[in-house]
Amino acid sequence: MKIKPLVKVPDIVIILLALGLTGFSSFMVYIQPRNIPRVLIQGPGQSWIFPLDAEETVRVRGVLGDDTVIRIHGNEVWVESSPCDNQTCVGMGHININSFWSWVACLPNGVFFVIEGSDNVGNFIDGAAW
Repeated sequence: MKIKPLVKVPDIVIILLALGLTGFSSFMVYIQPRNIPRVLIQGPGQSWIFPLDAEETVRVRGVLGDDTVIRIHGNEVWVESSPCDNQTCVGMGHININSFWSWVACLPNGVFFVIEGSDNVGNFIDGAAW
């Protein structure tokens, strides 16, 4: 009686390649620093995440039917324009990682953004709760 191997050579190669790819992917995901400041933007049924040092203009369609325009530039974030009547969100001005406020909301239009990450003093600003 001839004994057959459970796994053939091509199968072993495929298994080793899959294990190697899984290990490499895990390494690349978990090696990223966790405290890089980032901007989390949320609108009705949509959300975005950008690094704080990005150069972006994000148009968020809100519940009023028009866009709230959020600008990320020079490690700061602000509401450039919004369709709401009182413009409180625009009046909040530019915020950054060291600002007293780390979030801004346009409540009439249902748009919210927060800065998440570590500041210069080692404190951690957690935006995960929103």
